[in-house]
Amino acid sequence: MDLAILIGRAQHQDLDAFAEITRRFQHMAFGYALSILRDLGKAEDVVQESFVAAWFGLARLEDPAAFPGWLRGIVRHQAHRVLRRKHLEAALPLAEAHGLAAEAPEPEGRIERGRRANTILAAITELPDPLREVVVLFYVHECSQQDIATFLGLPVTTVNNRLHAARAKLKRKVIAMVKDTLASHALPDDFAARIGRIVRAREGVIEARFDPEALPGVLTELTVSDEARQRAIIAQVVQRRPDGLVRAVSTGPADALSPGMAVLSERRPPRTPLRREDFARTVAILSGPPEPKSGGARLLETGVKVIDVMCPLIAGGTLAVAGEYRAGTVVLVEELVRRLCSGADRLSIFSMIPVPMTMSVEELWKKESFSEGTVGAVETFYFPGEEGAWTTERLASLAGVDAMIRLSEAVAKIGIYPPVDPLASRSRVLETAAVSPDHMDLARRARQALALATAPEGASEHELARQRARKLLRFFAQPFFVAEPYTKRPGLHVPLTEALRGCRAILDGECDDLPAQAFYFTGTLDDVRAAAARAARQGAGGAASSGGSASP
Repeated sequence: MDLAILIGRAQHQDLDAFAEITRRFQHMAFGYALSILRDLGKAEDVVQESFVAAWFGLARLEDPAAFPGWLRGIVRHQAHRVLRRKHLEAALPLAEAHGLAAEAPEPEGRIERGRRANTILAAITELPDPLREVVVLFYVHECSQQDIATFLGLPVTTVNNRLHAARAKLKRKVIAMVKDTLASHALPDDFAARIGRIVRAREGVIEARFDPEALPGVLTELTVSDEARQRAIIAQVVQRRPDGLVRAVSTGPADALSPGMAVLSERRPPRTPLRREDFARTVAILSGPPEPKSGGARLLETGVKVIDVMCPLIAGGTLAVAGEYRAGTVVLVEELVRRLCSGADRLSIFSMIPVPMTMSVEELWKKESFSEGTVGAVETFYFPGEEGAWTTERLASLAGVDAMIRLSEAVAKIGIYPPVDPLASRSRVLETAAVSPDHMDLARRARQALALATAPEGASEHELARQRARKLLRFFAQPFFVAEPYTKRPGLHVPLTEALRGCRAILDGECDDLPAQAFYFTGTLDDVRAAAARAARQGAGGAASSGGSASP
């Protein structure tokens, strides 16, 4: 397609047209940036920033035929900004570098490639500027002399003469190495698909549209180009939506974001967790206006005992799930989605994933096809949460959600799944007397008992209460539907009335005669009694078999 037609379409916000423009010019832009910066990594960064800036400023380009030179000017401007920044950094005293993290050792193969690249760049650096430009452009994906001439605004004969002069100055062996080295550092072919644009922006929360086939992953970073202020704003993808849309939350100034701004998918995990003071604002925007509640809050029953009893959810409300490392955060969220998505009551789930887990979670999504947005009445949002940040004190001060579930690695280590920490989890309906007095009393007694169960061993008169608390903790363990392929146990749904009945029986001492193991991974109190009876029969059968074999 003719370049002028592509430019015209791109100026009318046609991302496909701009993607094609990017594919045509990205290699020449990379070569030009490299000829200025003489650093492969910095050249890649500059080209990405340049295309984002080009998308943002394309509407101001009056003559489509001027695009190659206009783009070259953007690349040159971005490259010289990097050079100025590098000069300032070099001027800093060495004392200011104390304490900076050192780069991790690289594999030998990467070190060798780096040495070879440095050798090549050193040879090219010795060339005069005009020769260096054409050499780099020619040997990056074999750009034609005509393309180079168009991009640099030169006659083709001049390009040929400069290439001939450059070859004369470089050894034959170096020429071969130039081609191999620079080609391996060119931009990926799908770079164009990584560019999107903001379609909505509100108080730091954006919706951006991308190619649906290259949609940025949840828990990855976006870079928003603020060309007017010559800076980049970082945002974190928290949800993927249909039709090529993602929702993201800015970690910087919110007032600079507006529809039409260019966005680049960085395809890397977030480096900075969302600030706690911004969380309540984000929850309010993403969850939407609260549903009218006639007669007060109404419970949203999940069938998960520990949640329905200790931190019940509100129909039409919000839930935050803060998981420690290896505590099954995504599994719990997916289980709730499966249990609640077919209902009519809306629920917004905000899940904090520990930063060390963000890449492994991405791999899990690829394999399991877990939800990353809206499924029926349930919306899910994922945020990077700083490891160790969600202490009981911080959770207590976390505003903006109706319920908070904290998942504990310590609980998971003793085999209790879901590993909910009942002492750190909370729900507004229990704090505002929006449930039955019996439910409130049982939740209070359960917290007191569980606090005793996890406390250091003390006086013997507390031993009975401690045993009951341990049975209660095992009673809260429950098979999940989404985990059936791994646990080989069918998922269980326990009605709230049965969950309360079981808790009451345990705390009142009605189950003191039952073994603790009978409570583990079962459903109702009747299931517990049945498990205890089976264990007793198996024990009796084993004893009888042993006695019979010993008789004369």
